[in-house]
Amino acid sequence: MDITTAPVLLTAGAIKELKRLMSEESFDQKNVLRVGVKGGGCSGMSYVLGFDEPAEDDSTYDIEGIPVAMKKSHGIYLYGMEIDFQDGLNARGFTFQNPNASSTCGCGTSFAV
Repeated sequence: MDITTAPVLLTAGAIKELKRLMSEESFDQKNVLRVGVKGGGCSGMSYVLGFDEPAEDDSTYDIEGIPVAMKKSHGIYLYGMEIDFQDGLNARGFTFQNPNASSTCGCGTSFAV
């Protein structure tokens, strides 16, 4: 694992929820948190956030004890992004604040650069 400074920030709320998910009995300990982007969505690109096995072409990081993997080519789109977890009455789920996005969609998971 080549651990360097992570290009994304996980808030305390996101860390708490991710550690809760990782502590579940069904969690596969070989998996890491994958952060990335893919083509599609209302604005042209959408975020990838989920657990996955690390791949050979990944950059890997440790954020507060959470192993994180990202394709090296995705860093340009994600550098400086903040990932939070909202657990309120009106919204529940992970949110993305990306300083690289020139526009975002109302759904909050789609963006353009």
